[in-house]
Parts: sequence; C-alpha cells; structure tokens
Amino acid sequence: MYPFLAWLQNSVLGHAMRESGVWTYGVVNLVHILGVASLFGAVLVLDLRLAGVWRKIPLAAISSATVPVAATGFSIAVLSGICLLATKATEYAGNPFLYIKFPAIAFGLLNVLALNASAAWKEHRIRQLSPQEQSKLAAFGGVSLFCWLTAISAGRMIGYW
Repeated sequence: MYPFLAWLQNSVLGHAMRESGVWTYGVVNLVHILGVASLFGAVLVLDLRLAGVWRKIPLAAISSATVPVAATGFSIAVLSGICLLATKATEYAGNPFLYIKFPAIAFGLLNVLALNASAAWKEHRIRQLSPQEQSKLAAFGGVSLFCWLTAISAGRMIGYW
C-alpha cells in the first residue's frame, strides 16, 4: 500500500492540498464531514426502517428519499477523502485504522450490491413484502449499520493514531 500512498502524496492533488493554504484543507475536511453525515444520516434512517422501525411508513417512501441522499453523500465523502488522504498519505501507511476503514467501506458497498440484487429489494416498491422477505432486508440493514459505523469510527480514529 505504501507505493500507492507515496504516489498519491506526490501527485498534483497532494501538492495542491499542501500548498494552497490551511483554509483549503479545512474546507475540504468540512466537505468530507458533510458528505459522511449525509451518507450516514440517510443510511441510518433506511437501515432502521429495514430493521422494522417505523413499519407504518412504507419502505418505498423511505428508500426513495434516503437512497439518493446516501449516494450523493458517499460520492462527496470519497472525493473529499481522497483529497485529505493525498495531503500526507505516507504518514498514514502504518495507521491500523486505515486498514479497518477501507475494508469496512468495501464490505458496506458489497452489502449495497447484494441488497440491490435481492428479490425483496427489487419488489419493495411494487408490493407488500412477506415477513420472511422483511427479515432478509433487516439482515442487510444490520450489516450496513455495522459496516458504516465501523468505517466512520475507524476514520475518526485515524487522526488520533
């Protein structure tokens, strides 16, 4: 991983992040936090609904509102996160939380792909789901919460290592 981190740090992006002043890093950090907050806020609401909270509200109503917010938040967090990492990437090479955060994100994304491939998710907008289908979706929601909470916690700890 060190060669990639060294390349990223020595890239035009890395130089721009380091040489454009303290405000650039601060603003990019704020944008990253807003992206993560948007991602996790939307994921939290959707996952809690998948787990059975707010059963009176149709899943389709919640998913149609939260999925675009989560996707946008994720995109913002990734782009800004790359900028933050590029600033001093090689200093993070030995940070154990980096090696927790990235796999947690990868597993979170795999969970999203598996959820989207599931029959229950494909049908949730057009019909009432059976209790068995709801249980399967609840499992996806639980895995999702675990992955994103792990990624966020590890990401927060990176700065303190």
